[in-house]
Amino acid sequence: MKLLVTGGAGFIGSCFIRHIIDKYPDYKIINLDLLTYAGNIDNLKDIENNPNYTFVQGNICDKKLVADLMSQVDCCLNFAAETHVDRSITGPEIFVYTNILGTQNLLEFAKEFKIQRYIQVSTDEVYGTLGSTGYFTETTPLAPNSPYSASKAGADLLVRSYFETFKTPALITRCSNNYGPYQYPEKLIPLFIKNLLNNKQVPVYGDGMNVRDWLYVYDHCSAIDAVLHKGKEGEVYNIGGNNEKANIEITKLLINALGKDESMINYVEDRLGHDRRYAIDSSKIQNKLGWQPEVCFEEGIKLTIKWYINNQKWIDSIEAKKGAVV
Repeated sequence: MKLLVTGGAGFIGSCFIRHIIDKYPDYKIINLDLLTYAGNIDNLKDIENNPNYTFVQGNICDKKLVADLMSQVDCCLNFAAETHVDRSITGPEIFVYTNILGTQNLLEFAKEFKIQRYIQVSTDEVYGTLGSTGYFTETTPLAPNSPYSASKAGADLLVRSYFETFKTPALITRCSNNYGPYQYPEKLIPLFIKNLLNNKQVPVYGDGMNVRDWLYVYDHCSAIDAVLHKGKEGEVYNIGGNNEKANIEITKLLINALGKDESMINYVEDRLGHDRRYAIDSSKIQNKLGWQPEVCFEEGIKLTIKWYINNQKWIDSIEAKKGAVV
């Protein structure tokens, strides 16, 4: 099988490519990535010479390029996206351009070249926010609260429309918060690890009681693998880690793990439109496709902390890139 993976130099995309290369050594992968600030070709340095792996630098909005690549593959998995909520608040236009128009471009050529599968990698943020109880299911109405999540919701609706109108064999996955190696250090866990290693305070929004369901990145990759090979066309699959944690809980865990104290916490003004709680009901993918998360949070966070401690040069190289905001 030959796969086009868009956004494959990013955090989740690069881990997914590594997962596929390890599990399916006969698969061929084309990685299309623009290498914006969050894309890092060094994320896949360990497989750059693999004969079944090809990297192409380019934009998913480039019609000629996408047409050429889509004509060569069996399936497309779209990880390419602008993802950072804070950036979407200060500059939403690029989120609409990449996340919506880019998705439409991919879908159009997926339709034209009759690919076997199109997987849209989305987020639980399209559902909005939850109260203190309840869970997001695949039938929860979309109610995005940030320009980022609105752009992802728009993309999801385009994917649905191409399935309903053109019978494009498209599927959508919506995941909870990922953590693990290779995550760009503007996100909570790698940012806090980086700051603490450098004896800098960590910024906690509001009261720190915003709750997220944390999913180890390679568990996410195995779930997408299951959807790619066993999912039903036109369906949505929620992917969660069953690890609800308040931000302040994560903060104190990292502080303790790195031998610091709570004087390292700096409470800052809350983010605009900050969703209070996300929680995923993953029973559909578990019951229908037989997927289960394998890495508990306690194990995953230890692996993650160890990786960032051992790869501080990776962080340094990112900070040296022009335009990095960390």
